[in-house]
Amino acid sequence: MSKRIRLGILTPSSNTSLEPLTQEIIAPLANVTVHFSRFTVLKISLDDAGLQQFQNDKIVAAAQLLADAEVDMIGWSGTSSGWLGFEADEKLCAEITAATGIPATTSVLALNKAISEFGVKELGLVTPYTDDVQDAVVRTYATIGTDCSNERHLSLTKNSLFADVDEPTLDKMVEEVVAKKVQAVSTFCTNLRAAQRVAYWEKEHGVPVFDTVATVIWDMLRHCQVDMKPLESWGVLFTKK
Repeated sequence: MSKRIRLGILTPSSNTSLEPLTQEIIAPLANVTVHFSRFTVLKISLDDAGLQQFQNDKIVAAAQLLADAEVDMIGWSGTSSGWLGFEADEKLCAEITAATGIPATTSVLALNKAISEFGVKELGLVTPYTDDVQDAVVRTYATIGTDCSNERHLSLTKNSLFADVDEPTLDKMVEEVVAKKVQAVSTFCTNLRAAQRVAYWEKEHGVPVFDTVATVIWDMLRHCQVDMKPLESWGVLFTKK
């Protein structure tokens, strides 16, 4: 009998998309279960209240609850280091592991691994964020030599509203960034209901699509040496060992 793998996912409190999508993605893996812990996130903005939501002590406390379930790995299913800087996620993962003894990753660090392994220099960026947040993400990606200037965003702030963005809207946004001849696209927000659309976009447009709900799962499963062949219908990312 194969070893049971438990994945622990840190979730923004107002997010209603990532949990059902994560469960759907891993459903074909009989030996894998996923478990969630929340901390308060209500809006995405660069003001003090928006930034203070991502204090590491609150996130580590949520991670310690996952450690009680003896999960094999902990993942932050969120994109905050896109505007805070990648070092924020690196520091968070180090603090989680120091507090729990469990390895950790994030949606963004996983996305960056995918960008590197697929050789992507021009990444189309699709988000629900405001102008200033989007600009910050574009600047952050420039620090690793990835051009995200071909982008579309919706200028929304309230996190709970991101889950209401419908597929036709996302279809149009992806189509518009692909028209700029990017090498890949990222739907960069874990409260967008987008992961279920990835295979369609990849077939339609002929470029990889990295959804941030999916990236953290991919990185965790890879670390735990889980065969991801049953997940290939969720996009080309899951074919990358």
